[in-house]
Amino acid sequence: MDFIDQQIQDYADNHSSPEPQLLQDLSRETMQKVLQPRMLSGHFQGRVLSMISHMLKPKCILEIGTYTAYATLCLSEGLAKDGVLHTIDINDELEVYIKKYIAQSDKKDQIQYHIGNALDLIPQLNIQPDLVFIDADKENYSAYLELLLPLMPVGSHIIADNVLWSGKILHEAKKNDKETKGLQDFNALVQSKENLEKVLLPFRDGLFLMRKTK
Repeated sequence: MDFIDQQIQDYADNHSSPEPQLLQDLSRETMQKVLQPRMLSGHFQGRVLSMISHMLKPKCILEIGTYTAYATLCLSEGLAKDGVLHTIDINDELEVYIKKYIAQSDKKDQIQYHIGNALDLIPQLNIQPDLVFIDADKENYSAYLELLLPLMPVGSHIIADNVLWSGKILHEAKKNDKETKGLQDFNALVQSKENLEKVLLPFRDGLFLMRKTK
């Protein structure tokens, strides 16, 4: 489902900053060689993530779901000088692509790439992230939120991707559709949290922006 008219989206793309050459190369290789390239954040969303990161100047970013590291590199652009970005993905099949492009980034020394189950790894990292980007297995979004909130300081931010799920969240999930049900439960959980200020942006596949208030 396209939430925004394609001509309007093209206009927005054309009036936004271009993606750096490294991200153009990453995007092109992902489209050519990797399955499900639609999972890539892409130019417009990438610039949104970069802008948010620059505005917040986070000292510790946690990304759950690396894919080919496009969003990783976008988020890293706004890191504080002494900041660090931890990115976690359970799939080791894309490790070569991820390491290849991280190694070419100006922020390469500030990015730590982890392979494994995020629910197991996050407690071991011993971090207090001030910016989190969730873009992994949809059925575990609620578990990630419940795990992260106690670790995060007041004033920190969470971004969750794909929360509109091509409009499927508007309808009752089919019996075996764990992803849609997981996102519906997550959206309801976010809405119920009194310590979160939140806004759901209906562009691309839906971005949930949250700020921890207490």
